[in-house]
Amino acid sequence: MNKTLLAIGAHYDDCVFGIPCILQQALRRHYRVVILNIIGDYTGWAPVKGRAPQLIEHSIRLAKERGMEMRFLNYASMRFEANAETKRAVAEVVAEEKPDVAFMLWHRDRHPDHEVASALSEAALRQPAMILGRDGVRGVGRIYAYDNGPGHTIGFEPNTFVDATADWPAAMEWLGKLLAFVRQKPYDPQVLDGAQTVKETLSRYRGLSCGVKYAEAFWAAGNYPKDIF
Repeated sequence: MNKTLLAIGAHYDDCVFGIPCILQQALRRHYRVVILNIIGDYTGWAPVKGRAPQLIEHSIRLAKERGMEMRFLNYASMRFEANAETKRAVAEVVAEEKPDVAFMLWHRDRHPDHEVASALSEAALRQPAMILGRDGVRGVGRIYAYDNGPGHTIGFEPNTFVDATADWPAAMEWLGKLLAFVRQKPYDPQVLDGAQTVKETLSRYRGLSCGVKYAEAFWAAGNYPKDIF
């Protein structure tokens, strides 16, 4: 049986922005890659007014084209909190997917959705059996936190770096195509969206920190061997 990686974000683009390269590397190592977005109701988000279902479909399709599975819960931005109901919803996914390694948002962030998603993720990944009241559901052995860029994340000090150079072009294409749909513009690989520019700047900085061109950085929630896979 192939191992499973579960990546959790609040919004449709958190994992695509934050950790696209490590997700692609997992696929090459024959991991099953599942992305869970806690927010799945975008009907009130102005940039996709009248196109909320299409955003979900487009996001799922882009992930599938890359060999990954993408799931959405039914919560809306700023309308969910860390309580028994939401913990259970995330824990049910953990119980179903049985991940061997998981990625979650860093806990301090300027966006309240990110902070709530982080709290939900940590609880569900560590103690799914207690949340569900169900025997035989195991927590995740390796958990890594990722940041969401300087405009959001606060106080993130990574202790694990992964060379993202080889996966960089594919990561930029994935993020670019997703953002082009939101902006209602045709995807142009020669023109970087603002979020792509931020991601490139951040990944170059992380690369300088560890001696490669591009890198993604994580905070390991335990004392794990540095080879994530």
